[in-house]
Amino acid sequence: MPGQRVSEEVRRLQIIKAAYQVALSRGLDGLTVRQVASKARVSHGLVLFHYKTKEHLMIAILDWLLETTIELRVSGDIAAIASPLDRFHALLRSEMHRLASEPQRVRLFFDFWSKGIRRSEIRGRMRLKLGLYRDAFRPIAGEVVSAERERFSNVSADGLASVAVSFIKGCAVQSMIDPDHFEIKEYLAGALGLLGQLAPSPL
Repeated sequence: MPGQRVSEEVRRLQIIKAAYQVALSRGLDGLTVRQVASKARVSHGLVLFHYKTKEHLMIAILDWLLETTIELRVSGDIAAIASPLDRFHALLRSEMHRLASEPQRVRLFFDFWSKGIRRSEIRGRMRLKLGLYRDAFRPIAGEVVSAERERFSNVSADGLASVAVSFIKGCAVQSMIDPDHFEIKEYLAGALGLLGQLAPSPL
């Protein structure tokens, strides 16, 4: 009996996963359709059938990277924490650990970011996804601001959400720069301590 035919959706996923792995190891400038075809174990023509050009393939890699990286993940354990501030801190630590554990992925993200300086399609996609990621922090940030009015008297939910994303992305950058010596616990303690020193005294 002939083998079962693979659906187009499954084949496209197979190709994009292979393309992502090639981009991780070689960077975007080193990406070629032939390398992707070899990694996916399909023909060069089949890759072009699904993605037309290397540029289309690159945009598909970006979409895959953003969908699997820039998405807030709140575990059941974190959601169950009663204190909004403790829940917020736990979420920060969780996201820092998640992104810092994959420095190659962070490096690829910034590879795309540099290309986005000159390419509006890439820049627009990245800004949109980063904005949605920040917006996902807003509800829990709002709970923190409401519960800790004295501590956050001059801070809005939007402002606190922006700070959270800045911490997380900064953490990811540091893990990429020096993955062997970067310590998330120390980074978070230092950041919170510094902000505590910089906070204005209540009137």
